[in-house]
Amino acid sequence: MTISNQASGIRPGVCTSTTRPATPYEGQMVYETDTDLLKIWNGSVWRTLAFATPTNGTILQTISATTATQVINNTSTFADTGLTATITPTSASSKVLVLVSQNGCNKRAGNSTSHFHLQLLRGATSIQILDSGGGYTGTSSDLFFGSICSVYLDSPGTTSAITYKTQFRNNFNGASVEVQANSSSSTMTLMEIAA
Repeated sequence: MTISNQASGIRPGVCTSTTRPATPYEGQMVYETDTDLLKIWNGSVWRTLAFATPTNGTILQTISATTATQVINNTSTFADTGLTATITPTSASSKVLVLVSQNGCNKRAGNSTSHFHLQLLRGATSIQILDSGGGYTGTSSDLFFGSICSVYLDSPGTTSAITYKTQFRNNFNGASVEVQANSSSSTMTLMEIAA
């Protein structure tokens, strides 16, 4: 590989996909100007590290959170489920893919019109209703209905830290609904996607 002194200065490790070093050393890294890829020699083959400039659809980071703490709400006011995760996007143009698996969902006996509501929030703003009739039976009996899962692609437009969380309630004040019943584990995964 040639080290050249161009207008931008000395540029070691800059080449094209056809002019990589013929006898690289283990750990040697190059930037290919024609493919926009960073490559590293592992002693046997060139491995791709990443696009130097993330392309549309590239996953830039992943955050995951889990809770198994049971939460009960016997009001018609939304309450936190305990499932929450925070991500700090690297670019304001990035999207955030939010994957939710809210488990251990249960409607307890108490009223024939009881049913479960679940929403997803970015900060204090509700951005998606995940369920608005969970567990409805038209009777006052218990109903353990298990899981509510959702995929939501958000466009937060910021590089500041963003907290996502879920909240739940019963439509009937005085009867209870639960999440993470019997220590069921709920999960939230956040993926920053280059756009």
